[in-house]
Amino acid sequence: MKSIPRIGMTGEERIVVGPSNQIVFADDVMPAVLSTPWLVAHLEYASRDAIVSCLEDHERSVGTFIEVEHLAPTPVGFTVVCKSRVIHVSGPVVTFQIEAHDGVDVVARGLHRRRVIDARRFAKRLDRKRNKADSKPS
Repeated sequence: MKSIPRIGMTGEERIVVGPSNQIVFADDVMPAVLSTPWLVAHLEYASRDAIVSCLEDHERSVGTFIEVEHLAPTPVGFTVVCKSRVIHVSGPVVTFQIEAHDGVDVVARGLHRRRVIDARRFAKRLDRKRNKADSKPS
């Protein structure tokens, strides 16, 4: 790492609710709203953005834990602001407090943990795994 992430560092992502991120089971009875998987993804992106300035060119952060309570629905057309704040750092592991708001309600809140990794070593690990899988008899 170029620098150790500091408590209080923040990241933010915005998502406009629309056809690409709404629930797939909307119908005449169930209104279209932001899907939980897309909400979680953008909370992760906000956390990644919070610490990206601390990373070397060959480093990335990967999510290892997330606990999110999806508290309120957000209709199509609304913008959700996902915020993340560093609350704990232990070596390469960074913990974040995460929250999303749609301008009316708190949509979600929770905790997220990311680990800083060497992307080159990560790629080699995946290659070894692929090779191991390819060598197994069918």
